[in-house]
Amino acid sequence: MTSEEIALIRSTFAAAAKQPDATAALFYAKLFTLDPSLRGLFHGDMRAMGEKFISMLAMVAANLSHLDRLLPTVRQLGERHAGYRVQDAHYVTVGAALLAALAENLGPAWSPAAHTAWSKAYDLLSSTMIEAAHQAAQKKAS
Repeated sequence: MTSEEIALIRSTFAAAAKQPDATAALFYAKLFTLDPSLRGLFHGDMRAMGEKFISMLAMVAANLSHLDRLLPTVRQLGERHAGYRVQDAHYVTVGAALLAALAENLGPAWSPAAHTAWSKAYDLLSSTMIEAAHQAAQKKAS
């Protein structure tokens, strides 16, 4: 990712994070609209999950220029999500929900450049999580 794309992610996240509860609620609403079956993977307090979601996005935005710090945490997240029965195809839906929620939340501040930057970042994160989940499953099977 370019430094301009990273800066764009940071600035758009900062704008979305001004209303963290609304941003998280919008994301989950989009996610469950796109695939209602995913609701069954979520147990417990959705507000607390929303806080974790926003915290993870903040960590990502802060560390995109330091992948050596970011990717180990993302790998651990992928391993945990495998235990939650998350399937590879779910990552596509999550990405679509994330982009749609950011676009709606940010309105005119959302641009094609922001969409591209977030898409690149999400592709990196989701592919890292999927790879980690596969590796964890292989270790468990051995």
